[in-house]
Formats: sequence, C-alpha cells, structure tokens
Amino acid sequence: MYFPSWLSQLCRGLSRPIGSTPQPILGSLSRSLVLSSQRRIPEFSSFVARTNTCGELRSSHLGQEVTLCGWIQYRRQNIFLVLRDFHGLIQVVIPQDESAASVKKILCEAPVESVVQVSGTVISRPPGQENPKMPTGDIEIKVKTAKLLNSCKKLPFEVKDFVKKTETLRLRYRYLDLRSFQMQYNLRLRSQMVMKMREYLCNLHGFVDIETPTLFKRTPGGAKEFLVPSREPGKFYSLPQSPQQFKQLLMVGGLDRYFQVARCYRDEGSRPDRQPEFTQIDIEMSFVDQTGIQSLIEGLLQYSWPNDKDPLVLPFPSVTFAEALATYGTDKPDTRFGMKIVDISDMFRNTEIGLLQDGLSKPQGTIKAICVPEGAEVLPVFLKANKNWNSPVAKFIMEEQRLELTRRMEIQEEDVILLTAGEHKKACSLLGKLRLECADLLEMRGMVLRDTSLFSFLWVVDFPLFLPKEENPRELESTHHPFTAPHPSDIYLLYTEPEKVRSQHFDLVLNGSEIGGGSIRIHDADLQRYILATLLKEDVKLLSHLLQALEYGAPPHGGIALGLDRLMCLVTGAPSIRDVIAFPKSFRGHDLMSSAPDSVPSEELKPYHIQVSWPADPEAEKSSL
Repeated sequence: MYFPSWLSQLCRGLSRPIGSTPQPILGSLSRSLVLSSQRRIPEFSSFVARTNTCGELRSSHLGQEVTLCGWIQYRRQNIFLVLRDFHGLIQVVIPQDESAASVKKILCEAPVESVVQVSGTVISRPPGQENPKMPTGDIEIKVKTAKLLNSCKKLPFEVKDFVKKTETLRLRYRYLDLRSFQMQYNLRLRSQMVMKMREYLCNLHGFVDIETPTLFKRTPGGAKEFLVPSREPGKFYSLPQSPQQFKQLLMVGGLDRYFQVARCYRDEGSRPDRQPEFTQIDIEMSFVDQTGIQSLIEGLLQYSWPNDKDPLVLPFPSVTFAEALATYGTDKPDTRFGMKIVDISDMFRNTEIGLLQDGLSKPQGTIKAICVPEGAEVLPVFLKANKNWNSPVAKFIMEEQRLELTRRMEIQEEDVILLTAGEHKKACSLLGKLRLECADLLEMRGMVLRDTSLFSFLWVVDFPLFLPKEENPRELESTHHPFTAPHPSDIYLLYTEPEKVRSQHFDLVLNGSEIGGGSIRIHDADLQRYILATLLKEDVKLLSHLLQALEYGAPPHGGIALGLDRLMCLVTGAPSIRDVIAFPKSFRGHDLMSSAPDSVPSEELKPYHIQVSWPADPEAEKSSL
C-alpha cells in the first residue's frame, strides 16, 4: 500500500529566506519551514522518545540504529507490519527467531491502529521486494525491541482514505478521522500557510499581531450574534461576528497596522456551507486606500501560496459589481469558464413573442441570454441551435434575428440558447444560477469546464453602499457593514438618493466563492452618525464608544478579512469547509463528538437570572383536549 508523503509537498520550498521573491522550488522532505532568516531543517524528533520519523528514513540511513513510534497500519502474514506516523510509512520486519519471541508476540497480537514503539536497524529490502511507490520503499527496519504503548479496540471504521465513511460517522469519531492522510495534509498545509502569512505581515511589513476580546456587546446590523449571559440581571455579552470595531479602535489608538488570526461567531442556523464559529485573517491599516489593501492581499497570497500549486499571477483582475452582475449574474463569479450573459434586448424591440414583450415593458426591462455549449445533450431544449431551431418560440423569430443571434452569441451546432426577459437584476440573477447548473450538468457528462487545478482570483469593486431590506424594501440596510465609507464621487447622493451611492467595499472571489471582503472605513464621526441614525435607523447608543473615538483624531483607515476556512477548502480541493477544520460543527451547528450544545441544570442558570421556557409537547396538548 502506498501512503503519500504529504510532508514533501508541504515543506517543498518553504526554506526560502525572508524577503526573497516567491519562486516554485523543487525539494525533498528535508526542505524546511522558514522560522528565521536562516534556512532550518525541522527537527521532528526533538524532545520525544523516537530518533526518527517513519517517513524520513532512506537508503542513506542504512545501518543506523533507530527508534520509531507510530500506529500499526497493517500486518502481513505475521512477518511484516507497516508502521505509520504523521510523516509516512515504514515496513518493519517481525523477528521470527525463538530468542525474540516476546517481540514477535507484541507485534503480532497488537490490533491494527495500536500504538507501538520499535527499535532496530535500518536494512535494505531483499532484491525484487522494493516498493517504488513508497518513499521508504527501498528499506525496512529489522526490529530488536518493541513496546505496546496502547492497544486499539475494534474501530468504528477503517482509518484509510479510500474507505468511504459517512460524514456523521467521521464527525462522531473525529479523533480517528484526523489520522487520515487527507486530514493530516489539510491541517498541516493550513498551519504552514498561516505561518507564512504571519511572516509576510509581521516580519516583512510591520504589522502588529493583536488579540481582541471575545466577550463584547451587541452590534447593530449584520448577522445574528450568539449571546452569553452575565451575572447582572438582563445583561448579556455577545460573541463578535468579527473584530470590526476593535480593529478600527486600534487605528484610532495609533497602532497603524493590525493583524490577527481571529475567531468569529455567527448564529446563522442550519447552513451547510457555514460554521457557527470560523476563522478570519483579519487586517486593518491606517492611511491606506483601496488599491493599497488589494496590493497587500495579493502579495500575502503569493507569498504564502503552496509551492506544489502553480504560482499566482499578479495583479488579480478586477470588475465592478455592476459588470459582474451583468456578465455572470452574481457578485461572486466563477471565471474559469465562459457562458457569459449577453444582452440581446435591441434585437427584440419589435418582437411578437409575448414573453419577451412583457419582459421589456417592465421597469429596467431587458432580454438576456447565455449559450450553453453542446447543451442539446443535457438540457430541455428552448432554443436549440441546429438548422431547424426546434423550439416552441422558434417560429416567432425572424431570419435576420436568428442570424444576428448566431453571430453575437457565437453559436455552434448542438449549442442551446437560454433566454430570459424581465427586470435587469432578476433576469441576470436567474441566468447566473442557470449558468452554474448547466456547468454542473455538462461536467457530469464528461465535459471539462472548471479546471480543478486553476485558481481564478477576481476583485469585485464598487458595490452599492445600501440595499433595500427584503422584509421592507422601503428601508435600507448596509451591503457590507455600517462602517463602510461611501465612494467619494457619490457622497452628495447620501442626502438625496442614498440607494444610488456606491461604496468603497471590495470582495475577493476565488473560483466562484467569496474568500474575502474589505472596505475603506468611515473615519468622520458626523458622517458615521448620519448613516447609522438617519439612513439605517439604528440605535447609535450601541456604538457610542466608536462614535466618540472617531471624534478624537481618527486617521483614515481601511482593512479586509480573508475567510481562512473557505480559502483552505478551495486550495486543498476539499468538498466541505469541515474538511479543513480540526473539530467542526455539523451543518446543524452540533458537535457530534461531544454532543454539544448540551443542557444545563437549572441551578447552574440561577446566577445568570435565566429560566428555560421549554416548547410545548404537541402530543401532550392533544391528549389534554
């Protein structure tokens, strides 16, 4: 069996001296992490009972006496066993002679996944028995002594990546799931990327790593927050959904450049792509503009990018929010493939097709289309681009319209055209969703549209400062958060047509997922108060501390937060963000391993002046009627 030596991927090129330009570097397991300006080899066996790791031994170690610790991966005919640790696999020869009966007994009777310590000599494998698929495949260990450090009882599942397990089972026994190659790789890569980010920000660009409080107060707007009771009746802390206010206050305090690997919390209920607690790379700077923050982040990602991936090309492309919506139907477009939205309103101004007439007659009415390549094989036909154009509406399309549509959309045989008509934003949003659905269908049929090895970064800028509330469209809410500064060219509209104001908010998108959001902040107290009280109808008393701070010489400032969990999910190709978090919650927000959240005895709630109101039992109510 081949156990991939993931550490060679992680350590490759990470010995680059501080300040050097990132370049793809080939290397081996001896490539080191950058811990200082000198190249250093990580000492994986310092301070512990082993002399070496299972994955590091090679033919160059022949004849050496070694002590190894690890888990029994599998055993073959009581002659060999494979020992595994975080570094890799090594084959161990079980002694067969009578004098080593006690060693043989330990190694033959210990169940798979038991933890053992073995000492012996590194020897060559017999000719013809080498395993070129294993990094340690030329050698084996001739054991002299062995200790059973801990026996393993019957496992709920095999600790092998190719063995399929339900996610519920994996989360329930997370400590076993963490032993898998993929989880080891994901978490160690995450650790190394964060280390490189710290180095880039703190060592190369003078950022200060500062921890901000976890117990805070309720913040107006944004996501729902978790409440933490206090011993004062009726008073609660809130867990911050981000360190937003604190990092702005640090700028007022003159820290100039702040950075934190921040834990954040949002009570968003059952959402499969979210976690109630998550991690951000949180950044704030004084005297900076939008371009400066974007350049910083591009450099940060390039510096910390894994060396087994293609190097990033800078600068990242940029589109406005309006362009993204009009071209891709979303503010987080996947630009790895085409199928762009095309406006064909001018072609059908005098159409007799009722559906299109109705769409054009609406406010901001438009007709949009996308071309699905070879879509005739997978889609119910609306406009199939063959010589007959077999569609219920084809008979209403004039010949010149067909020719112009074919030219403008670059239609080929067996392509399918999807049309929609109506209000601009709704039409674009609908086609944006269809675009992704069509891509899924085509890829299920074997067409390659979204290259999994390609990382397509995109800045989306010029978001609207406000959006109408869903529950009451006459009222406004912040698109980003209420501390985002308006675009300098649109400030005059705040007092007349605030819904038209653009913001200095920008998102970083990777392969169709938002991985970061930032903005230039409001540093003028009067402007901040006007937006909170007059436009957003928020209680300014909740933010009196921030408004007061802005009156004491607050510098212009801005920042960004990168979603570390989402970024690592995309970098590793994991199917879920839960696969890049050591101990995640289920999509319902439960810790299946420890059964959290859990009930608390009523006497423990008394100091917090809380009583639980249990929901009524519907069956009990029925029986009482």
